[in-house]
Amino acid sequence: MEIDSPLPETEPPHDCPRCPRLVALRAECRAEHPDWWNAPVPAFGDPCGWLVLAGLAPGKHGANRTGRPFTGDYAGDLLFATLSQFGLSRGTYDARIGDGLVLDGAIIVNSVKCLPPQNKPDSSEIAACGPFFEAQIAALHSARVVIALGRIAHDAVLRAMGLRLSACRFAHGATHALPGGRWLVDSYHCSRYNTNTGRLTAEMFADVFRTACALRNQTSGRNSSTTAR
Repeated sequence: MEIDSPLPETEPPHDCPRCPRLVALRAECRAEHPDWWNAPVPAFGDPCGWLVLAGLAPGKHGANRTGRPFTGDYAGDLLFATLSQFGLSRGTYDARIGDGLVLDGAIIVNSVKCLPPQNKPDSSEIAACGPFFEAQIAALHSARVVIALGRIAHDAVLRAMGLRLSACRFAHGATHALPGGRWLVDSYHCSRYNTNTGRLTAEMFADVFRTACALRNQTSGRNSSTTAR
């Protein structure tokens, strides 16, 4: 299986060796499911888009299986439905690579590219994957707004922008001015756990996108700031 990345020069190698724990899990998955993707998951979407969705890491039965971020699991159902609602996609999401879905104005990049055990990368794995994520953020010259899906993605964005983590506290619905006139908007991750427990509803998630759309044409200040909404 081959999957083209919109940011090919920024992706880790197919057999990236940086994280021993993730390499071991990858080998287990390849033995158990040889027809799955089972490799670092590339970015997906429009490299000239104004919106960046910063995710956490591939899910075992989602992106690790299909090779496309948020494709094949519940989190993708909510994410792609919301992207469609806001006119940021074309085609119909069918939870598979060949469904013909195209993102228009948005791109998805994960802060950790490989499947972590229990969907929880450790700090060394986040750091090891940081250079790839930072290169992708730097390559997205047209991006005006980043939506961070969860705390780990929020922190990864701050590191990529050269900011101290203490400068911007994560909170669902919060907005943060970033260098270069960009904005960061925080959201709880669109995982099944968060939606089943009511921590995140479809309307709350849509509100995050409404905030992003409102910020699209605004110019942020030179210094980082936070506003809870």
